Amino acid sequence: MTEEIQIYTDGSCLGNPGPGGWGTIVRRNGQDIELAGHEDETTNNRMEVLAAIKGLETVPESSKITLYSDSQYLVNTMTKGWKRKVNTDLWSRLDVLVSRRDVTWQWVRGHAGHRENERADKLATGMADISEALAPSAPSTFGDTRSIAMSSRQRDKEQKHLTHVDEHGKVKMVDVGGKAETTREAVAKGSVVMQRQTIELIKKGEMEKGDVLSVARIAGIMGAKRASDLIPLCHPLPLDQVKVELELDDISNQVHITATARTTAKTGVEMEALTAVGIAALTIYDMCKAVDRGMHIESIRLVRKHGGKSGDIVLE
Repeated sequence: MTEEIQIYTDGSCLGNPGPGGWGTIVRRNGQDIELAGHEDETTNNRMEVLAAIKGLETVPESSKITLYSDSQYLVNTMTKGWKRKVNTDLWSRLDVLVSRRDVTWQWVRGHAGHRENERADKLATGMADISEALAPSAPSTFGDTRSIAMSSRQRDKEQKHLTHVDEHGKVKMVDVGGKAETTREAVAKGSVVMQRQTIELIKKGEMEKGDVLSVARIAGIMGAKRASDLIPLCHPLPLDQVKVELELDDISNQVHITATARTTAKTGVEMEALTAVGIAALTIYDMCKAVDRGMHIESIRLVRKHGGKSGDIVLE
């Protein structure tokens, strides 16, 4: 029986061209998989097309898919033959994916209460904001090195100022000396997408390098403990607990990684949780790359945090 899948996509760009992001939700058997990414210099239309590509790449060939998008550019190009004057590289990738799947294109009006596409929009705009924050700045007037400077968009929103930049635009480590120690917790997630055969080898313990999940779990815990050594402006924290959970997903051929980090300290533990996911994912990749060169790591993100001045933040 042909599997029926729903994919919800959106793209975002600040400046057009400028920093942008894409977001995709893949729904299979009632379960949602969220994917997202960003590019430094792009356009809104490119992000819309890339969101569709990323969603289709995760689902099996010959599956039946309904893809929802608020982009007339994407939907009408695929259904009404709109001319492809630009983004030919992405259209070629999309054509190959569509030729091997049964795809129905469904346009939805943006910001009209369509819950799933609103979620995809939130992913895309969040990624665009991250891309803008990470974008290289112009040369510093204080020397030959480059400094990280606030964008005009961030200056307009005082609540979104960069805490790791001083008034001259130079990098600094945040002073947390005046903060009170509180219990803090952060949860991060990510996935490694692979071939079906690779999942089976992991399940059977037949990878040449050994027990993939056990090694990745230990690596993730060790990574959390070394976060401050890897990330220049990250404070070293006394970790009370780090937990790394790994789930084999036979439906989407992924290993889902969830890391929980807990501390009693003056600053948050988000970076430790994110590092744990990243290192666990890289370990899985390293242990399996000999048999699966097409693996890729997807959607490493913070899903919730607890404690501190900002209180509880729940993103998923």
